[in-house]
Amino acid sequence: MKATFAAGCFWGVEAAFKKIKGVVSTTVGYTGGSKKDPSYEDICSGDTGHAEAVLVEYDPEKVSYERLLDVFWQIHEPTSLDKQGNDIGSQYRAVIFYHDEAQKRSAERSLKEKQKEYDEKIMTQIKKAEKFYKAEDYHQDYLDKNKGGYCHIDLNSIE
Repeated sequence: MKATFAAGCFWGVEAAFKKIKGVVSTTVGYTGGSKKDPSYEDICSGDTGHAEAVLVEYDPEKVSYERLLDVFWQIHEPTSLDKQGNDIGSQYRAVIFYHDEAQKRSAERSLKEKQKEYDEKIMTQIKKAEKFYKAEDYHQDYLDKNKGGYCHIDLNSIE
């Protein structure tokens, strides 16, 4: 099954989901915008509408979508609009891109529950998954290839 999440710089988001048993593969890329086949430079302009995102393929017999949502909420600041860590811009917004109605319902339920933990309004969006464009090869598995690379996520906190 597939799940797609945007939660700031995709390097750390990918690394976090790779730690979860039952995740079969991850791909970093761009989604949610208007430009066909965007490049990293295109999305950094802020004009394409795309978010940096991670396409997660998972085995539902080993990990539930709800568990993936739990990880998603753990790795980003949901009350922040277009900003995660040091990264600022619409490409760093937080979005749950659902692939079917069951995922949509689970995402909405999880947001409603998470909102109880915050006084501020959660800015994380829930949107239907759109065309996903794979990012350039140098972005794939970036933190595995670049030890000590920038990451806004405390990867040691991911179980």
